[in-house]
Amino acid sequence: MTLASKEKLLSLHRYFIWANKMRQNFDETLKYSVTQDGSNGMDAFMYMGYWYATMYLVADGWRELKLKDDQINELLKSDNLELLRRYRNGVFHYQKTYNDARFTDLYQNGKDVVDWVRQLNQELARYFLIEMKLGH
Repeated sequence: MTLASKEKLLSLHRYFIWANKMRQNFDETLKYSVTQDGSNGMDAFMYMGYWYATMYLVADGWRELKLKDDQINELLKSDNLELLRRYRNGVFHYQKTYNDARFTDLYQNGKDVVDWVRQLNQELARYFLIEMKLGH
């Protein structure tokens, strides 16, 4: 791997770390919401929104870099990816309506979205752990 390629992979890894931290915050907030009075609903929604939006950023970078991994590339063939792109746009661009289709379409039209996003997150974690360990 060239130095320029390694730099690009490290840059993408940074975005994955940020996305994964939002996932961790989301999961922790969900635990708290379930075990307490449930008042953290907006916090959970915030962390989920930023996690999902940043996961699209990582997927987009993955495709731009033309990285290869059978499991990840298969997950990225899903129609959910386009819905995730639109969701990202909803998160990072002001929407005048609260239930804008950019948010709702992911859940209404996506296929097993929650499992798909979690699986994509896990496969990216696996990939980066291997790549960073090998020092490519």
